[in-house]
Amino acid sequence: MLETFKALADPCRLRLTAILLSGEFTVQELTRIMDMGQSRVSRHLKILAEAGVLTVKRQGTWSYFRVGDGASFFATIRTAFERELHTLPERSSDLAAVAAVLEERRRRSQDFFDRHARQWDDLARTLLPVPEYRQHLLGMVPEGVAVLEIGTGTGGLLMELSARSPKVIGVDHSPAMLEEAHRRLANNSANNIELRLGEMTHLPLPDASVGCVVASMVLHHAADPATVLAEINRVLVPGGVLLLADLARHEREAAREQLADQWLGFEEAELLTWLKLAGFATINIEQIAAVTGEETVLLVRGETNSLKELQAHHN
Repeated sequence: MLETFKALADPCRLRLTAILLSGEFTVQELTRIMDMGQSRVSRHLKILAEAGVLTVKRQGTWSYFRVGDGASFFATIRTAFERELHTLPERSSDLAAVAAVLEERRRRSQDFFDRHARQWDDLARTLLPVPEYRQHLLGMVPEGVAVLEIGTGTGGLLMELSARSPKVIGVDHSPAMLEEAHRRLANNSANNIELRLGEMTHLPLPDASVGCVVASMVLHHAADPATVLAEINRVLVPGGVLLLADLARHEREAAREQLADQWLGFEEAELLTWLKLAGFATINIEQIAAVTGEETVLLVRGETNSLKELQAHHN
């Protein structure tokens, strides 16, 4: 308790903690958000981390700071702490700066995909090979429900999804990628596929509108994965299913520049934490093991609460 109070007893460290409650950021991003020198920000981060208020996630040469669970007392007071964040003098400007950093991450990703849409399939296959997982993923798609594919890219999964679903909606944030998907679909007769331009964090669908969401190799491009998972939960019907395939944690640092990867894969534990916070009730994660030269794939199935469970919870 004393260590937690000491760590928080500083205006800059209060701001840092408040900022990191809204996401994970690097030292460089935090210096921009707080408009403060790197050495000063690093010193405050060190104090907070030593007290267990923050943890560090290392991804290649980058280090992301986030609010951790190493300080049990902070976990106890966290709800009250969050209620008072609006009283911090710099709160409005900090939130605006956080939004600007996340927007820069998103724009960098979109610019990359717009430039490389036509070469994307070959690029991904060559630079970051993975074991065959698609048939396993497709076999998990429930029958007879509307399916949303997030980050549909050039549309490589759309036809196979349309054979399993009465309606398929493909969403991507890159106009160039959607143009490639349209070109691919022009040669096929499927009439149950719709393409929409949209962001993972603001899906162009109403609440509870699809029975299944498929996200294949897209979450590691997300500026804020936890927010994406919460948005997926929003558009799923009660008892709806999320099928997510993504990279297990790896060390191919070059993927950041060559493939616009924001994250070098994920740990199972962090995915599980985000999924629970997003409201998924039933979660299963399995590994598709890699062979030499490939990266392991994590295959996730998450299910939202059924209508009966939701009603029981509200009662």
